[in-house]
Amino acid sequence: MTDYKTLANAIRFLSMDAVEKAGSGHPGMPMGMADVATVLVADFLKFYPLDAAWWGRDRLILSNGHGSMLQYALLYLLGYPKMTLDELKNFRQLGSHTPGHPEVETEGVETTTGPLGQGLANGVGMAMAARILNHGYPGDLFDTYTYVFAGDGCLMEGITQEAISFAGHQKLNKLIVLFDDNGITIDGKTDQSTSDNHKARFEAVGWEVQQIDGHDHVAIKKALKVASVSDRPSLIACRTHIGFGAPNKQGQAIAHGAPLGTEEIAATREGLGWPHDPFHIPAEILGTWRAMGTQHETTYRAWQKRFNALKEETRAQLKAQMQKQYKPNWQRELRSKLQEDFPVVPAEATRASSYHVLTHLVREIPFLIGGSADLSGSNLTYLPLQKFHEASSPTGTYINYGIREHAMGGIMNGLALYGGVLPYGGTFLVFSDYMRPAIRLAALMKCQVIYVFTHDSIGVGEDGPTHQPVEQLMSLRLIPNMCVIRPADLVETMEAWEIAVNRKNGPSTLVLTRQRVAAVNAWREENKTARGGYVVAEETADLWITLIATGSEVSLAAEVKNAIGDVGAHIRIVSMPCITLFLEQKEVYQQEVLGPRASQKVVIEAGRSWGWEKVVGRQGIILGVESFGASAPGEKVYEHFGLTAQKISERLKKIAQERGEEWP
Repeated sequence: MTDYKTLANAIRFLSMDAVEKAGSGHPGMPMGMADVATVLVADFLKFYPLDAAWWGRDRLILSNGHGSMLQYALLYLLGYPKMTLDELKNFRQLGSHTPGHPEVETEGVETTTGPLGQGLANGVGMAMAARILNHGYPGDLFDTYTYVFAGDGCLMEGITQEAISFAGHQKLNKLIVLFDDNGITIDGKTDQSTSDNHKARFEAVGWEVQQIDGHDHVAIKKALKVASVSDRPSLIACRTHIGFGAPNKQGQAIAHGAPLGTEEIAATREGLGWPHDPFHIPAEILGTWRAMGTQHETTYRAWQKRFNALKEETRAQLKAQMQKQYKPNWQRELRSKLQEDFPVVPAEATRASSYHVLTHLVREIPFLIGGSADLSGSNLTYLPLQKFHEASSPTGTYINYGIREHAMGGIMNGLALYGGVLPYGGTFLVFSDYMRPAIRLAALMKCQVIYVFTHDSIGVGEDGPTHQPVEQLMSLRLIPNMCVIRPADLVETMEAWEIAVNRKNGPSTLVLTRQRVAAVNAWREENKTARGGYVVAEETADLWITLIATGSEVSLAAEVKNAIGDVGAHIRIVSMPCITLFLEQKEVYQQEVLGPRASQKVVIEAGRSWGWEKVVGRQGIILGVESFGASAPGEKVYEHFGLTAQKISERLKKIAQERGEEWP
């Protein structure tokens, strides 16, 4: 077998050559971590290139995703069919399988990384999902390890402290982080910005910690063996040289994020004894790598036999779970049970409505994994029938994330990416800001995760402007591939959950009230929320005004229509729980709902007004909240901002009179 050093050099030179050809990229990390990667793949990582989605594979994550060429080089060398030499030569180019940072669409890449620290939190989620599934089914089918490469930058990001603290508490012993401890960031040596003792830091939160020379293959192998049998998550701090082998740039920040240059690469070839042309891997070396790519075929076949040996019912259940196939007629069952519980749709907070839906939903979908960032009793995301997930209760389906919103977002992404679980997690809407990078990545990766964001407006009241979301609702709507739903009552909340559960190509956000709201709907067969907007109350005379509202403001709009007597006959009320879904409808439907262009469109929503022009045009009138909130009882805050039936009625009267309509 070709020696580790030569095998590692194949990674180094493919990385150097690809970055040089692209004219941009990050050669330093792949050059520094090539030895660690080689030992890991040769002796520990379980995978099978001809079935990259094999459920029984170990997961390898580059949290320091700028070093993406390390991963692409490995995928090529190991024989992943879609990672060709031409793809390496097309590094960072439009339409390639080798984007600047790893993206989950690339075969063999487990998660999209680049924003530092996210991959480590994803790894925590993957390790949790593996534990849930492995204890839920016989045969050790999910007895997998999660390996995370992380750099100094990852460990500086706050999300990693949240994630490692949580992982230590959960005793995720199949999680191994390989720390590229090179002491360099973009700006230079790390000692100019941090003096953290990472060994003490990780040990303090319950991790196994080892420190090694990251270029010593014997030490790397020994450390991985120790980590693999630990009863705790493991950190292996690998002291490396960024840009290893580059005679004039090794160990310097200049090696981090720019091509080395032809002269430096030539000198590196000479210094490392690599007399080969760019992108050329000699047959003997490539043959050794390709042999490593098939070394787990026997393990793969044995896994298939164990899977096929399961009882037919168990096998079918597992397949359905991994493919997120739900029970037949689950929606009909959900609706039937809710109608039995509530023959008349109640007036209640929509967070309570969500709780009622979950009461039945967790029975219909047993792999629904819930959680909250220490607000279970406020978000109403926890049900007494759920067990808490802990090392001592590995099949538990509810996670106490603690006050770690950002890590919760990253962990939920990892849970979703591993497969076999459908995660939902709650916090206050205003605190979605703490987890926004993870939310954005969920949308980018098309992860099916469900956010339950409660306390959705100035209706929070006495907690004041720090806790009253104003801009968050519209800002979440701005994220591509994000479905944001703000339901008005129990009927719409049930329909929102149906949409989120069925939406498998991206995340969904349920935005729910703390305060009680009146019901605006009766039970129905059609999921009208799925169309984004619909008519709640028709006008019975010539249409003057179309009143559009979301969430708690729909019942307010209904109150306005009822309060203004005969004039209410000229007003149509539209509930628009999801702007995105509404704008996806055909234009003819949109016009049917909004009414003729001659009618005045008025929006009521207790948040920033920007963005509603997409629905109502520049001539539309938007009654919202254009400043931060105030500390007072919720109804007083609504009054302060003019969002009461009386004040809205006065505004509508003025609008009608300006348009020449006769308002008695």
